[in-house]
Amino acid sequence: MSTLVQLVNEEDAAGMRADRYIAERLKILTRSQLKARNAVILVNGKAGKLSHVLKTGDRLEISFDDVAPTWLEPEDIPLSILYEDENAIVIDKPQGLVVHPAAGNPTGTLVNALLHHVGKGFLGAGESSGVRPGIVHRLDKDTSGVIVAAKSPEAQEFLSSQFRERQTTKAYLAIVKGAPEETRGTVKTWLTRDPRQRKRFAVSAGHGKYAVTGYRVIRRYGDYSLMLLHPKTGRTHQLRVHLQWLGCPILGDPIYSKPDRLFPGATLMLHAYRLRITLPGHAERSTFTAPLPSRFEAILAELEASFPTR
Repeated sequence: MSTLVQLVNEEDAAGMRADRYIAERLKILTRSQLKARNAVILVNGKAGKLSHVLKTGDRLEISFDDVAPTWLEPEDIPLSILYEDENAIVIDKPQGLVVHPAAGNPTGTLVNALLHHVGKGFLGAGESSGVRPGIVHRLDKDTSGVIVAAKSPEAQEFLSSQFRERQTTKAYLAIVKGAPEETRGTVKTWLTRDPRQRKRFAVSAGHGKYAVTGYRVIRRYGDYSLMLLHPKTGRTHQLRVHLQWLGCPILGDPIYSKPDRLFPGATLMLHAYRLRITLPGHAERSTFTAPLPSRFEAILAELEASFPTR
């Protein structure tokens, strides 16, 4: 563990987040490295978050792991590649593939697959990014679709910043049970962990994290609907919670919905359909689209055959 103490003397540093100040002014670690190295900070002797807004005269103490874990091993896991260059790779992630290793999934993840595909030099063999080399955003295990990864620390920070600053455009497709009252609209709520079930999140009354989702009903099939979703924020389980709150939970959702009578074997019908983002070295934004997965095609075909559409 290393510790650095810094007095914030620069007048123009007032109003900067602590992680941005450390990355851009002190230049000791990037924002992604701060997370990978389990960085913690004290501001004027009191524990603070990396998002803490600094003031001139603050005493900032930063502690972080000396070396990030390097135990990750490459695994020959097939990848559906939508795009690749020297800086980034865009994947159509299948349902069931975990993005990065964690306590319950130490192997068999997208990170392990990327280490095999790109090579052990991927992001400095993990030294720069801990257990998440190259990962700049995430999809739930059971959500399929477009995900982008970086091949260097510089590319990782370039891409990550766009998600932090909400400069990306994301579109998801979902098959839901029922339909919202309005065919299009925007959900704006606060989300927090459900105090009774820690694996769930719930809409709260003015506390937690602010979450915004735009939606449109593309087609209705009796008591089911195909919806297009545009998350404006990136909260954990955001789309799943918002659709449940609208009264139309996602078909096959094991956490926020009940088993369906017509489709009892359905898995989570949520697909990251499209992503618009600026890649490192590109002047304009690129658009990547993941084809509709077979589980969607099968259920939509059955709905088309069984219900008149409108």
